[in-house]
Parts: sequence; C-alpha cells; structure tokens
Amino acid sequence: MTTAQSCRNPDPRGPYHLLIVGAGPAGLLAAKAASRRGAKVALIESNLLGGTCLNKGCIPSKTLIRTSRLYREMRDAEHFGGRPPGGIAVDFPVVMERVRRIRARLGEGDSAERLTAMGIDVHFGEARFAGPDSVTVGAKVLRFRKALVATGARPVRPPIPGLEEAGYMTYENVFDLSECPKRLLVIGGGPVGCELAQAFARLGSRVTLVQDDPMFLGHEERDAAQLLSDALARDGIEIHLDTQTTRVNMVGKDKVAELANDDTKRTVAVDSILVGVGTVPNVERLDLEAAGVAYDQTAGIPVDDFLRTSNPRIFAAGDVCAGNKFPHIESAAGRIVVANALFLGRQRLSAEAIPWCTFTDPEIAHVGMYVTQARQKNIPIKTLTVLMHEVDRAITDGEEDGFVKLHVREGSGKILGATVVASHAGDLINEISLAMSAGLDLRALARVNQPYPTQSQAIKMAAAAYVGSRRRSIGTWLMTKWLSR
Repeated sequence: MTTAQSCRNPDPRGPYHLLIVGAGPAGLLAAKAASRRGAKVALIESNLLGGTCLNKGCIPSKTLIRTSRLYREMRDAEHFGGRPPGGIAVDFPVVMERVRRIRARLGEGDSAERLTAMGIDVHFGEARFAGPDSVTVGAKVLRFRKALVATGARPVRPPIPGLEEAGYMTYENVFDLSECPKRLLVIGGGPVGCELAQAFARLGSRVTLVQDDPMFLGHEERDAAQLLSDALARDGIEIHLDTQTTRVNMVGKDKVAELANDDTKRTVAVDSILVGVGTVPNVERLDLEAAGVAYDQTAGIPVDDFLRTSNPRIFAAGDVCAGNKFPHIESAAGRIVVANALFLGRQRLSAEAIPWCTFTDPEIAHVGMYVTQARQKNIPIKTLTVLMHEVDRAITDGEEDGFVKLHVREGSGKILGATVVASHAGDLINEISLAMSAGLDLRALARVNQPYPTQSQAIKMAAAAYVGSRRRSIGTWLMTKWLSR
C-alpha cells in the first residue's frame, strides 16, 4: 500500500497536459488513459492510492460480505440436503485478516511504482490551487493545461447529541476492527448501512438498524426495498424504520441510544455504533477560489454534462460532484474527462447507461429510468416482471427471492430501465446495461441464446413475454381485418 511516507515526490515537468487531484477510481483511470495516449500527466494524492473504493469501501466491504454469506450458507446447509457443521464459530480476526490481505493484493495493481513506470508523475501531499492553471504541493508549483478534481467524499458526521463522546465508526474505520461487536447499532438504511448490518449480523453481532425514512434505499422501488427489509429481518436484525436517533449516552460500558418514532420512544444498549448516513464532498483546503472554480460545501463542485467546472480548464468527477456515488460511475467519468479535456471530445455523462447495485442478499440492482421518472416526462411506459421463483436455476440454487423488472417504451420495445432483485443482481443487470448502451430492444434480448439453466433466463423470459404479447396483438388485428372482409 503506497503512502506519502514511502515515496519521494518527483520534480515537476509542467506544464502538464492533465493534472489530477485525487487517486481514487476516477483519478486513476483518467491518469492511465491519458498517459497511454501520450499525455504528460501528474497525479496528486494526499493519503492512499486507490481512494475510498479500495481502502475503505467497495473492496473491504465485499470481502467481508462474501465471508458473511459463507457462514449463512453453512447454517442453512440442511436446506440443501446437507448437515450444518458442528459448532460453527466465527474467527473474526482471521476474517479481517483476509480483508486486509485482499485489499493489499488489489492495491499492488495501482502502486506508485507501477504508475511511475507508465510515465505518470505521482505526487503525495496536499494540493492547493495557486491560480487558474497551477497547483502547489508543499513548496513545489505544478502547472497544467487541463486539470481534474477527483478528491472524493467523506462520511457525514450526524449532529446527534452525545454521539461524539460515546464514539462511533464509519466506513472509514470499521474495517480496522479486530473483534466482532456483540451488540451493534447501525444508523442509516442506505447501501452502506444495509450491507454492513447484514454482514455483521451473519458474523454473529446482534444488530439494530435504524432508518429515519419509512423504507430502506429511498431511491429504489418500494417492492425492492420491502424484499430487502424482509431479508434483513430473517437474518435477525432488529429494524426500526421512520425512526430518529435522538441522543446517545454512556451508561457504564454501554452506549445507550435513544430512539424516537412519532410519540414512541425507546432505548437500545449496544457495544458499538456504526453510522452510514451519507457523505460530504472533499472540497476544503483545495483553494478552489484561486482557480475560479465554484463549489458548495454540501453539494460539491457543480459541473455540466461534459464534466466541466466554472473554469473551462478544470474538470471534476466522482464523489466530489456526482449524485450517484459509485466507483464505476467515477471510472466512466474519468474516461469522459480524458476525451473532453485532451481530445476535443463532446462526450456526455447523461448519455451513459450506468447501473448500480446494493450488495445485500438479495442484491438490488438498477439501470436507467424508474417508472415514476418516465411518467414525470410523459413517456408511455410498460413494465414486464418475472419473479425469480419462476426461474429454474433460481429454484435449484435455493435463491428464489426477487424479480426482474424491465421498463420499456410502450409500443416500441425500447428499454428505458430495469430493476433486478436477486442473489446475483449485480451480474444480471450487466446484460440489460449492454443492451441499453448498444440501442438493442426487447426483441434482440428475446433472441439471445443463453446456456440452460442460468438465472439470466429471467431476462429472456421477460423479453419473450413482451415479444409474444406483441405478436398476439398483431395476429388478432390481422384476423379481425380478415374476417371483416
């Protein structure tokens, strides 16, 4: 894992064709893509290469989730005709050692040495804009023709009285644990809160999950969120929706949280608290004013559809400005910035079919429009739904919870969006995303040959149902015309 302490910064070779502040997914992809095309690139990072995704987010969380799923599968062995191993015990230090080992292994691919070998100047330190075309790192001045700000975001620290004094975790430090909390309070029902609540419950924590909205994952479809709520309850999680955490007190060694739902108040005593209520962009201490870049402390840096800031020389991408904070969106943004900043491109972020997934069990994935969005735009929409318990492979796998929903423009078969709830929804959504990106309609999906049995049959079943209904409608119309002669 490369840090500022382990490297000596190179002498500047400016003006750089592209200077990048922040070495997360967007910054790394942009740096490598620009360097491969012959550009002179500087990459500045104040902490760890790889950003939140590698060090504190996607990689450690998905590693932990996979282990937690294994323990759940062992306990459910009799459902598959097996016998649960006797005395299933979680060796939590070994679990966390695996997290750190995998994180270190994947970090080797983007080490400072490898980036330098690609011709990228890697600078460690705090970047500050000194003008519209220059940045300082320590005492050195780096000049640029174009720049990208990709400094990411950090967890929101909620103003709950007593929380700071009692102490709590966020995704920034939860993976430093060496002991599994016996009793865990998770505040926040977004992707981070739901994923980690389920993982820790399966690893042996008694988890209480508090969400201030009436449902989890407020941006997702209601039936998808309900399936997730049911799954979390089956894992033994105590769920409190539409509930506020109003105060935290220390009572002996216990952290006692006060919860309020309308007029109902209760307390819950726990050993640890994990907060996952959103993020705020990292825009402080960049001196963006000196570069003429507008920004907001809460919303981040506003950009247009080409990812340009108020300074046409400077672009921004990722969590520092985006509404959808996912690493693959950051990577797409990094690619767009290289095309637009260096090669006179006119690529738009809105033109991308970008899926996302919450990696609970079952997973919830989405791409494109929701029904409500289509109706707001007066787009006629039809939804095709296949339940996973109708899919042969889902039945054989014992993974029958969920569905595939395809949203199409009425009368055309054009795919407007999709929601998938399934054990492997993150993989299933890719076929739909590819079809949308390539401009393929449901007729094309219905013609795709797939191995049997696979869970992706659900997509073909939905497409075939649409094509079949269209053929029946046309056949009925032709028969009516024939008989009326």
